[in-house]
Amino acid sequence: QVQLVESGGGLVQAGDSLRLSCAASGRAFSNYAMGWFRQAPGKEREFAATITWNSNTRYADSVKGRFTISRDNAKNTVYLQMNNLKPEDTAVYYCAADAYGLGATMGDAYDYWGQGTQVTVSS
Repeated sequence: QVQLVESGGGLVQAGDSLRLSCAASGRAFSNYAMGWFRQAPGKEREFAATITWNSNTRYADSVKGRFTISRDNAKNTVYLQMNNLKPEDTAVYYCAADAYGLGATMGDAYDYWGQGTQVTVSS
């Protein structure tokens, strides 16, 4: 069992930066792929970024070049550095863990989810 707790969300202006953190419980963190997903009001949840057990990364086209996912296995934590934020980045951001470690872009591949953290970007 893995428990995930996100933090770092908030209200910022367009062009600002935020860094989200996701702290994971459990001893097998280094074996998991970790993903960030987001859900805007009235929209379906969408993939943002993922990092495999060996730190390969993938990004949605909408965030590529602006967001960076990273992990610190010693701290059981995954990060999402978000730069040049836009109003369309406004959403609840969720951290997820994939026990197979492959870094899928589909939410159904993930086994554990956090409660989410709100990011609001004003224009």
